[in-house]
Amino acid sequence: MEDELGLPHGAFTKLDDEADEIFYEPPRLVCHIDEGAIAALTGFYRNLLPPNGVLLDLMSSWVSHLPPEIAYKEVVGHGMNAAELAANPRLNRWFIQNLNRETSLPLGDASLDAAMICVSIQYLQRPIAILRPGAPLVISFSNRCFWTKAVAIWRSLDDDGHVHLVEHYLRQAGLARIDTHRLAEWVEDVSDPIFAVVGRR
Repeated sequence: MEDELGLPHGAFTKLDDEADEIFYEPPRLVCHIDEGAIAALTGFYRNLLPPNGVLLDLMSSWVSHLPPEIAYKEVVGHGMNAAELAANPRLNRWFIQNLNRETSLPLGDASLDAAMICVSIQYLQRPIAILRPGAPLVISFSNRCFWTKAVAIWRSLDDDGHVHLVEHYLRQAGLARIDTHRLAEWVEDVSDPIFAVVGRR
């Protein structure tokens, strides 16, 4: 997989190679980006995600940052912690799956209108096997992460490098139309940055 992506050997190794299920076992009912970044992402979702659509929230948690005033036909959540997913009021249904071990999503022939990965792309070790939805895919990320669980290539790059890496993932996954947005700026000790890369077929 690494050779196919043209990335260095060991690009997807982690400092903590213990099973992901162990790391994610304790619920973390916290926000991983600050209020300004959350507001910027919610505003972006408001303008991009189709009302009354079917959404897939991959690598979700107890909050999806969706605009509260917009109703969706269904929001399907995926994550690694049952307590977090059960606490998310926007999810109509959810499932637990270690995407670094099993990349086939149990969605059958479900028709999706959009999919999202919020501040978690840095943990995928087999990203191309996952990033194949027929619907538009929104990948958002900041400069925060669980350092020991982020892959080596992510740890080696700065914000611009992260943008180029996610764009590269989407191109390799066959998404021909890629748009990149800087939603919030980083100010040291003041505000988190937030980026969104959108891929469409």
